[in-house]
Amino acid sequence: MPGRFSTPSGGVALGGVLAAGSLAVLWLACVVPSGRLGLAAAAGLFPMAGVLAAGRAAGYLCWAAGGILGLILLPDKGVALLYLAFLGLYPVVKGRIESLRRRSAEWVLKLVFFNGVLTLFWFLLQGLFLPDPPHWLGENSLLLYAVGNLVFVVYDVGLSKLIALLRVRIWSGRRR
Repeated sequence: MPGRFSTPSGGVALGGVLAAGSLAVLWLACVVPSGRLGLAAAAGLFPMAGVLAAGRAAGYLCWAAGGILGLILLPDKGVALLYLAFLGLYPVVKGRIESLRRRSAEWVLKLVFFNGVLTLFWFLLQGLFLPDPPHWLGENSLLLYAVGNLVFVVYDVGLSKLIALLRVRIWSGRRR
């Protein structure tokens, strides 16, 4: 994609600016606990914007810099881990998976990725994110996976629609 960020230095600059945006939204997720998950997901839109504007490398740079700085600077390390393990990484990985152009293989890989991250959080980091699970969940991890996968599919479809909208806006803005 030709444009202002098509040079390596432009991509690095964009990745750094977007990482700062991600970090700011992650900080908000720490101070607004009721919107923690939604704000962490919103922080994941910055790496996606990097991919759309300057390529996958800018998206990975934004994700890594935002996540590492989040681990260092944020008071709630759980928000930074959630961003690093899934919500910041997935929008970049999604583009790579969808480059296969085989819908069934794409969905298998997406669900494997999501369930791997969910397993990591449920079994290894549960004390950090959900130290006292709700009574209805208890030890019923099958329910957690069923609901989690349903929510993930809705999130993925919504993210795809947002990406399509941004592509139209970015490309139509360049032609003017």
